Amino acid sequence: MNELSVETPAPNGRPKIGLALGGGAARGWAHIGVLEVLNEAGYRPDVIAGTSIGAVIGGCFAAGKLDEIAEFATNLTKRRVVGLMDFHIGGAGLIGGGRLKRLLERDLADQRIETLPMRFVAIATELGTGHEIWLTKGPLVEALRASYALPGVFDPVKLGGRWLMDGALVNPVPVTAARALGADVVICVNLNSELMGRGTTIQNHIAEPDPEVVPEIDVQPTSRWLGGITGAARRVRELVGGSNEARPGLAGVMIDAFNITQDRISRSRLAGDPPDVMIGPKLARTGLFDFHRAEETIELGRQATRRMLEDIEAAIAGSRISA
Repeated sequence: MNELSVETPAPNGRPKIGLALGGGAARGWAHIGVLEVLNEAGYRPDVIAGTSIGAVIGGCFAAGKLDEIAEFATNLTKRRVVGLMDFHIGGAGLIGGGRLKRLLERDLADQRIETLPMRFVAIATELGTGHEIWLTKGPLVEALRASYALPGVFDPVKLGGRWLMDGALVNPVPVTAARALGADVVICVNLNSELMGRGTTIQNHIAEPDPEVVPEIDVQPTSRWLGGITGAARRVRELVGGSNEARPGLAGVMIDAFNITQDRISRSRLAGDPPDVMIGPKLARTGLFDFHRAEETIELGRQATRRMLEDIEAAIAGSRISA
């Protein structure tokens, strides 16, 4: 038997239920709705494997703090989200993460993974080697920080002599980890299911550059200084916040690159080790950084889970028969 597996039977002799909660930044609020409906239906998980925001929500649930994280999420506004970002210069990311750490410590400071009432693992990626790291022991808050340390946004976290960053780089939906920790039936929550399948192969694209569009700026002597300020402001806006038709901005490029990476890796990992049931909330219109839209995102998680309750019951029944 795998050393990570659980030998104790699940309550009432039913198969052990595992949840694999995927990464997806602000889309991860949907995990709250998923857990609420599963709890109401009597499907309390015995094992939780989480990546990135999935680790945060899963860890809070395992520690008995789902209501607290739900209250925090639904009270977020754009202003409050910005207030949590401790931007700095000279680090390995734009955000130090100290404010978010203190927020997690408010409810989880004394929690250790190995003393939680259910099996839990947070997935991270080792900087440099690309190793997939399963955090199964130690302070819960530190494991969560490492799992959501998105490269370029958050500083990596050093734990046990390794520099760790976002686990979504190697295992966006950790079905394999849930099975390794002893789950008989694995339910996964794929926050990017609506994005999967977009990528295809364009075999005969022409490598001809498009004509560059140069916006006109008034440079008359009386308004040259204003034109310079306007041009500089436009360039800063394109760099940090978005894009125009001519050239994508930095933020847009980072977000789309992360989406594409998660899509391709998720497809590969889920094909190799498919879950027994996959819950896919309809989150195509929810941006990675729409943290202020928690109420509607949580509701989308609830709706997706209710649609899959019959499938979950069938998977559990089938596991009983095969056992």
